[in-house]
This record gives sequence, C-alpha cells and structure tokens, in this order.
Amino acid sequence: MKYCELESLKKFEDIITVKQYGCEDFIRDKANQEDINLARKGLKEVEDIINAGEYQLVILDEANVATHFNLFSPQELLDIINSKPEHVELVITGRNADPLIIEKADLVTEMREIKHYYHKGIKARTGIEK
Repeated sequence: MKYCELESLKKFEDIITVKQYGCEDFIRDKANQEDINLARKGLKEVEDIINAGEYQLVILDEANVATHFNLFSPQELLDIINSKPEHVELVITGRNADPLIIEKADLVTEMREIKHYYHKGIKARTGIEK
C-alpha cells in the first residue's frame, strides 16, 4: 500500500530505514494465512534487528493492531520488548493494545476519533492521507 508518510520518509533514506510486512489490503474481520505468515516473518526480522542493537530507535507501527488480528500474539511482542538491548528505544503503535503491552510500557497514550470527515463521504486527501 502507498502511504503519504512513506513518501515523506524517502527524503531521509540515509538516516531512516523503513521495512513493511504484509499484504497490500486492509484486514477487515479475520486475517488469512498469508497475512499471518508475512506478519510472523516480519516479526522475526524485527526481533533480529532489535537484538542486533544497530538502531537506537525502532518503531513497530501498528503492531498492536497486528496482535488484535492474531497475526502474532501479544506474548510474542512482549518477549521482544523484554529481550531488547537497553539502549534500544521501542515505539509500538496501533489501536487495541493488549493489557500485557500496556502494563509493560513506560508510556501509553490514547488517540481516539471524536469526529472524522470520512463519515461525510470525504475520501483520502492528497498530501494528507495519500
């Protein structure tokens, strides 16, 4: 999938590494086996990257959503958190964070929709969502 933020990050390719895992479609209700396989492959690679300690900051964007859809378990994510080198900062994003992850986290924020123009039929806008 093409996301606006990924296009912006290309300007910083020399200092930011972006890796994406999964199918090109959103998961609506239940993940299929291909979704699960790709997510697990990505989780293993991310675990190796984190444990290598090369990066000071690793962002696991939408990892909480991945656990919510059972692409991998909250315990697997927690195991990565617990085994990371001390100098590596993890940022884990996404809705529906599991209580195990919330309990372990040093900082938890919640962003919730109060009003969204999408519900009025306004689609993704160039430069904002796409």
